[in-house]
Amino acid sequence: MTQVERIGLADATDLICRALTTAGVPSGPATSVAEALVAAEAEGQVGHGFSRLGDYVAQVRSGKINARAQISVQTLRAASLRVDADCGFAYPAMDAAIAAGIPVALEQGIAVMGVANSHHCGALSVQVEKLARAGLIGLMFANAPKAIAPWGSHVPVFGTNPIAFAVPRAQTAPLVIDLSLSKVARGKVMNAYKSGQPIPEGWALDAAGQPTTDAKAALDGTMRPIGDAKGTSLALMVEILAALLTGSALSTEATSFFDAEGAPPRVGQTLIAIRPEDGAAGGFADRLEGLLGLIAGLEGARLPGTRRLAAIAEARDHGLSVPRHYLDLARSLCNAD
Repeated sequence: MTQVERIGLADATDLICRALTTAGVPSGPATSVAEALVAAEAEGQVGHGFSRLGDYVAQVRSGKINARAQISVQTLRAASLRVDADCGFAYPAMDAAIAAGIPVALEQGIAVMGVANSHHCGALSVQVEKLARAGLIGLMFANAPKAIAPWGSHVPVFGTNPIAFAVPRAQTAPLVIDLSLSKVARGKVMNAYKSGQPIPEGWALDAAGQPTTDAKAALDGTMRPIGDAKGTSLALMVEILAALLTGSALSTEATSFFDAEGAPPRVGQTLIAIRPEDGAAGGFADRLEGLLGLIAGLEGARLPGTRRLAAIAEARDHGLSVPRHYLDLARSLCNAD
């Protein structure tokens, strides 16, 4: 059984930041990455938390991640921005996109932010929530290295291609929805592989298209899409919005997020921020609360994100429960030459 260790949020952020700076990442990007990984870990998305640190450091050392990327922000139209991540970490590029996009959306009513030449962007929920806390509806689309086959095939073409949505609420935390278009995020399979654990049946297929519970076989095969054929249609939509719209690599062209081999993956992310009052006849906030209250009041129903908020509160009050081998690795990286 995997041994776990409790660590506070501030200590976890500092540990990851020190591991990255030891590897040569400047303090600004290192802090951005550390905060995103800890935020993902806190909300229960462990496949986007500490489990990624060793891979990130290896890719910095190999040059697959440009640790000293020069991020640029270009205004294309009044409400359209393009951010070039320069083959560096996705997180500081998204920070730049959101910082530039929020005032545009508040002024214009909408902002479209395309992030090009990017890398693994972790938990999308972390990013769209920033838009919602600024009073905006946030949407995000991201492509990833190939992992899902078009329906009827076993040849991977699409990434797990996650999507996310957030909407502000007047008296409580934003409603946040974040989902991978595979039945589970591929990072959970990699986490199982690194931990020596099998995966549940139904998550993935092996390279021959047969169901598997072996994490390594799943990584060599394909992920099962949500909603069968409907899921692969959504994956195609995200591929167009995240890769083609930003001028980034298709999922079939992107190299792995999990190893240090090859060129940078150069994937893309698209964020959209909408000022909610502009599209409503009036009373958007009140009508939203009425809808959400109706759902929450139904027997057996719960609002999306309820477990996420509970996990965040638990982490804030009691710290993170992290497999000890990930913490040991992080500490060893802090002392690396």
